Amino acid sequence: MSTKAELEPGPLDAVKLVLAAAVLIGGVVAYYYYDDQSLLLRTAGVLVALALGLVIAFQSVQGQTLWKFIQGSRVELRKVVWPTRQETLQTTLTVFVFVLILGIFFWLLDMGLLAITRFITGRGV
Repeated sequence: MSTKAELEPGPLDAVKLVLAAAVLIGGVVAYYYYDDQSLLLRTAGVLVALALGLVIAFQSVQGQTLWKFIQGSRVELRKVVWPTRQETLQTTLTVFVFVLILGIFFWLLDMGLLAITRFITGRGV
């Protein structure tokens, strides 16, 4: 039951997230405020603000939960069996062939419906 209490976000977590957002927004504002400085320096400032904001955000319960999710996703990604180059090419060729066949089918259907509509309305040749 104590683990459940540890996972509940508290008011301090809200402060951490607001502080992280403020740091990030401050970095972006500083980027535009100091437009007379070099682009490299301003970009480095934004990247530092982003890194600092992420560090602060990952100290909250929500950030720790997100980090656990990211780690779990990486583990699951390693379990994926990716297709070989030959399987990928065969599947791509199959998709292209079916798109071509269906494109021709719908073009012919459209032409047929257009001819029928012109015949019924008397506006055709």
